[in-house]
This record gives sequence, structure tokens and C-alpha cells, in this order.
Amino acid sequence: MTVLLLSLFLLAPLLLSCQRRVESPAHRERVEVIATLFPLYDFAKNVGGDKARVTLLLPPGAEPHSFEPKPGDMLKITGADLFVYTGRAMEPWVEGILKGVDNKDLLIDDASKGIDLAEEEGAARDEHGHGHSKTDPHIWLDLTKAQKMVDNILEGLAGKDPANKEYYAGNAESYKAKLAEMDARYRDALSQCKTRTFVHGGHFAFGYLARKYGLQYLSAYHGSPDAEPTPKRLVGLKNALKRFNLHYVFYEELITPRVAEIISRETGASLIKLHGAHNVSKEEMDKGVTFLSIMENNLNNLRIGLECR
Repeated sequence: MTVLLLSLFLLAPLLLSCQRRVESPAHRERVEVIATLFPLYDFAKNVGGDKARVTLLLPPGAEPHSFEPKPGDMLKITGADLFVYTGRAMEPWVEGILKGVDNKDLLIDDASKGIDLAEEEGAARDEHGHGHSKTDPHIWLDLTKAQKMVDNILEGLAGKDPANKEYYAGNAESYKAKLAEMDARYRDALSQCKTRTFVHGGHFAFGYLARKYGLQYLSAYHGSPDAEPTPKRLVGLKNALKRFNLHYVFYEELITPRVAEIISRETGASLIKLHGAHNVSKEEMDKGVTFLSIMENNLNNLRIGLECR
């Protein structure tokens, strides 16, 4: 990361010379928004409507936990009016990269503002049974917290374009109603299930969702999806499948589900996807997938995996 930031600082004069040729924010018809993750991108599109042009910083298919911005990304951020990110826990690179952005009019919008972050639970433990505590940044998977994120994005758009504040507020209320409706559907569908435990052969991403609906969530490991679970943890997950008589193991999007496949092969459990919505594939983007459609598919798969009525 240090080498990356040095490269960006050395390239800053070139980037700024390019920026001077970009249309002045004061003369734009729409607010230029850069969002780091797919949920923020989709939230901002729904709130901004036709008065905002929203760009997703992550390339489609990129794994967000290992993402490192390139000089071209710095140019995009420098040329924007509003930069929306999830918070330091999810994008630790943001603070450093913003130091190299020479745009005094750029409004920085932390979508996690005012949201209490939980600690990760249920991932790998050492031989003494102690967990390795880490802040869980996946707040968008709690649909109530997602509504607060929408409010934070509304605040950013209204602050940048106060003349259209009521327009943005109306869009935000309409979208929050859809999130609330989805939340109600989750509560209803997941209230009558054969089991309330699910095993995930990926990184710890669904803690907020599990707590929201009273589920027990067991994941293979903490941190980046590129991490490896300990042999002891794999044995523990396989034992959990047998103990709770579970017939499914969930895997995550955008990476080869190697760990989930090992668990499936050694237990006979079927594989089923649970999408963390951090980012989407190019195919999903081309199909026009939305955060709500991802959550709809997740609900359907949870109903199968938890054997709900």
C-alpha cells in the first residue's frame, strides 16, 4: 500500500492536469458520485435518480477486500462531487488515498456514520477457544442498517445539491420502504424453519443478517476471502453439519468455492450460494442486478438451506 500511495502522489501533477480538462462541477447537470462498493452504488442510484451520475469504483468481478485503487481511480475520485464509502473497517485504504486528492469541493460521505459496528463472531478460534476479534463491516446485510446508509447517502447528495433536496428525500423514502418490505419478508420467511443454524464455507460476512433474524452463523474464517481456514475449523464445521443435521453448506460470490466444496465433498451436504453483495460480476452488472434482487435470491436460498416452510 505504501508503494501504491507513493506512485499516486508522484502521478498527482499529471492527474490534476487531466482533471482541469474535466467539466467543472458547477456546470454539470448531474451530481457526479463515486461509490466504493455495489450496495452504495445501488443505494446512490436509487436516491440520486436522474439528478446524479453514479460510478462504481470497483471493477465488476473484483474482490473488494483485496482491492487497491489505481492512479486512474484517483482521477475518478478527484473529478467527482461526492465520494461514498462504507467506512474505515471495510475500506482501510480510503484515508490514505484521499490525502492525494486535490479537490476542495469533493464531499466525503461515510455511509456507516451513526451505525454501531459489531465484532465478528463464530470464525476461527485458537487452541484455547479464544476468538480473534475484528470489526465486522458488512452492515448493508442488516436491512435496517441499510436504511440508515440510505439516509447518509441522502445527506451527502442534499449537501452537494441542496436545490434538489426534496427530490432526493422522496427517492430515499421510496427506496427505504422497499428495504423495509424486504426486511418484513425475511422476518416472516425465516421464522418457520427446520433449523436456525447455517454453515458458510467463506469469510465472516453474514453476522448482521444472522443476528437480525435470530440465526446461528458459522463461517470458515475471518478477513479476506483469500484467507485459509485452520484444519481445526474445518473439522468443527463438518461436525456442526452432522450435529445439527444440516444438508446444505453455503458458498460466497466472486471466488472459487474451494473450502465449501471440501466441506460438501466430505459431508455430502449440497452447495448453495449466499451473496454478500460487496460487488457483482460483469455478467450480473450487464443483467442489471440490484441489491434488492440479490437479497431476494439470498432469501430464497436461505429458505432452502434452513428448510423453511
